[in-house]
Amino acid sequence: MDPGGAGVIVISDTWDYLTDPANWTGDDGMLHLLVQQLLLSFTALVVAALIGLPIALWLGHLGRGNLLAINVSNVGRAVPTFALLAFLVTADWPGTAEFGPYGRAGLATIIALTLFALPPIITNANVGIREVSPAVRQAADGMGMSGWQKFARVELPLAASLILLGLRLAVVQVWATATIAALVAGPGLGNVITEGFYRTNYGQGIAGAVVVAVVALVLEVLAALAQRVLDPNPRAPRTKRRRGMSAVPPMVTEAAEPPRP
Repeated sequence: MDPGGAGVIVISDTWDYLTDPANWTGDDGMLHLLVQQLLLSFTALVVAALIGLPIALWLGHLGRGNLLAINVSNVGRAVPTFALLAFLVTADWPGTAEFGPYGRAGLATIIALTLFALPPIITNANVGIREVSPAVRQAADGMGMSGWQKFARVELPLAASLILLGLRLAVVQVWATATIAALVAGPGLGNVITEGFYRTNYGQGIAGAVVVAVVALVLEVLAALAQRVLDPNPRAPRTKRRRGMSAVPPMVTEAAEPPRP
């Protein structure tokens, strides 16, 4: 068969699969699997943020244990997520048991994705706090700020850009990686992809991959918009940047300038 003709057939089959309402409904439909994967991804992201952010921010504030935090993150990057997931589903706990709305092997998938999300969150948050200018810290100390006030009003606003970037990276990475859960009978859109290629229904497999890619792009755009809205240090206009000026949050300006008599 002509390779070009085969490609056209696959594209046509992909379109037919995506536009068939029957493929989107039911417990095995793509809509249900899409919601399931979104739930998995955001649950893992929230758990990773609740675990990683306090540790990374506190170590960065203290100026201790930074090397340990970075090394732990690097180890997390080195461990293949699929290998960890395969180990979790073959163990007695958590195994492949149903886990509420997350489906079969849902708990194992959440644990694996949470550990996968920790490195960018910990690294960016720790580096963001650690790289706050010593001069700004000294100015805050000179104003008589307590440790908590210095952290909340000076360090955290200045580190917000990197912290939000770490969360943004984790969102897309976790979403894309969640598809591997299907390889161990887990939930999510990976089931559409694996079943399609297993049955040589390449239109179905590619359709699942297209949905995953489109949602990843949407999540990236939404995360970028959220980062821009939540960042307390908006980028200065070009005219200001050319003059060497930068946008600084009011609370940081107050900390950086000693009180006038």
